[in-house]
Amino acid sequence: MARLTGLVTGYRRFRESAWAQQRERWSKLAEGQSPKVLVIACSDSRVDPTRIFDTDPGELFIVRNIAALVPPFEPDGGRHGVAAAVEFAVTQLEVEEILVLGHGQCAGCAAALTKRFVGTIPGDGGSMSRWLQILDDAGDAIRARHPGPLERPAFHDMELEAVRVSLANLRTFPWLAERERAGRVKLHGGFFSIADGVFHLLDERTGEFAPV
Repeated sequence: MARLTGLVTGYRRFRESAWAQQRERWSKLAEGQSPKVLVIACSDSRVDPTRIFDTDPGELFIVRNIAALVPPFEPDGGRHGVAAAVEFAVTQLEVEEILVLGHGQCAGCAAALTKRFVGTIPGDGGSMSRWLQILDDAGDAIRARHPGPLERPAFHDMELEAVRVSLANLRTFPWLAERERAGRVKLHGGFFSIADGVFHLLDERTGEFAPV
C-alpha cells in the first residue's frame, strides 16, 4: 500500500527512469500544455486514465470525482469544481474531444442506487449524499426495472447510466453545446471493466456500449 515513504521511493524511480527518458518532453511541457482530450473519470484508485490509455504526460486533461459525474449547468454564482475544470478545458485549452469514463464495480454508483449515504450525516445530509443526487432519477428508473433485491445486473446498469447522465448534463452547458453543434468538440461515453480490462464505447445512436 502506498504511503508517503512509498510515494517518495516511487518519485525517485520516476526521476531516474521515466523523467530522464522523456526529459525533452518535460522541458516542452514546462512551457505550457495543449491536450486535445478531456477525460472525466472516477476517483477510484483502480481506474487511472493514463494507465488505461497508455498516454504520455501532457496528452490528457483529467477531471476525477466520485462516479465520474457531471452536474447540470448551474448559473448560480456558486463554486463548482467540475464545471470550472470543464470550462477551462473547453474554452481555454480548446480540447477537441471529451470522454466520460465510467467503470465496473463503482462504489459511487452503487451508493447512488442504494441511497447508502442518505441520512448518514445530520443536517444537510453530507456532501456524498448531495453529490449522488445527480443520479436520483436514473436510480429510480433502474430500481423499477429491477424489482426485488438489488443484484449485479442492476448495479451494472447504474454504472452505464451514470455515463449517459453525465453526457446529457455536459450538453446543458451552453458554451459546450454550441461548440458541439459547430463540430468543434466531440463527446463520448466510455466504460472500463476492471474485471477483464476491456474498454467499451457508447454508441449514442443505439444507446449501447460495445467493446473496442
